[in-house]
Amino acid sequence: MSRYLRRRVGQMIMTGFSGPSLPADVRKLAREFGLGGVILFARNIEAPQQVAELSHDAQTLTEDLPLWVSVDQEGGRVTRLREPFTIWPAMQTLGRCGNVRLATRFGEALANELSSVGISLDYAPVLDVNTNLDNPVIGDRALSDDAAEVGRIGAAIIDALQTGGVAACGKHFPGHGDTSVDSHHDLPVVDHSLDRLDEVELVPFRAAVASNVAMLMTAHVLYPSIDSERPATLSRHIVTELLRDKLEFAGVIATDDMSMQAIAKDWTVEQSTVAAVAAGCDLVLLCAPDPEAQLKALEALIYAVEDGTLSERRVEDALTRLRRAKERFLAGVKEWRPLPDYKLRAVLGRDEYQRLAEEMRRHA
Repeated sequence: MSRYLRRRVGQMIMTGFSGPSLPADVRKLAREFGLGGVILFARNIEAPQQVAELSHDAQTLTEDLPLWVSVDQEGGRVTRLREPFTIWPAMQTLGRCGNVRLATRFGEALANELSSVGISLDYAPVLDVNTNLDNPVIGDRALSDDAAEVGRIGAAIIDALQTGGVAACGKHFPGHGDTSVDSHHDLPVVDHSLDRLDEVELVPFRAAVASNVAMLMTAHVLYPSIDSERPATLSRHIVTELLRDKLEFAGVIATDDMSMQAIAKDWTVEQSTVAAVAAGCDLVLLCAPDPEAQLKALEALIYAVEDGTLSERRVEDALTRLRRAKERFLAGVKEWRPLPDYKLRAVLGRDEYQRLAEEMRRHA
């Protein structure tokens, strides 16, 4: 097992962890495998200065490529960073308003707050079309029930986030809007034809591709009209043939969290990680604070390359896209230093952002 191979596959893993600082097991994985990045949840966040110090610490873990410091900061119910960060309303407010300039101002403010504490990747915006009123997991997280409007407002958020130096990750391809099952708990099924997906669900993702979005996240959803056996995250028909080839997406393809039951109930972490990469995913999210599972996933990728299950070309293609994205958004991050606390608090939750959030809430 060569050190070079170990550090290549490490770039393809995003890890979750417990506590407000980077634990020893994450440091060990980064030292041995060169991790792609870390993802923050409420369990990792105490205060702005602490987040900034954690972000800075993450960049000391490797000497080669910098790490993503990532978060789900959508607004509404998916908000990891609480006060004194601005508390944004659910994204359906922007869709109801329909004002691109308002969406742009929101994206600019969000990027400024995230980048001020060293966060470089946001898993937003949601590009699902909210066509199912019984959807237990999307709902008001979606911008609209109109596909063109989701694409229009979503593209404005992407442009603003990325102009502000934060990589955007649109989700959940090829669409989680018309489901009645939460993929955190079970595997949803969407029975629409490819023609219907083309006319509705895929519309916002095309807009995101046209906006040069850095990353798109797959859905842990089964689409029998395209692949009757594997959910999107594990399906080459969906990840490579549809997203990469048909939609001509050249950016990074990330999985949703592989510990969600839509995947984990039928696949071990080793199986699902290898299957996702074989399908065409470049970045695998292992959000559970489970260092043993993360190590198993990394070793499974190495063994898959060594026994020919995964080609070296597949890994090199993924690494090329990951490197390109990091060069685009993380140039100079190794030299970044946290702001003093008083300067951070001048950025976070500033009056201008509070007025903007209130303007959005008028459309709730």
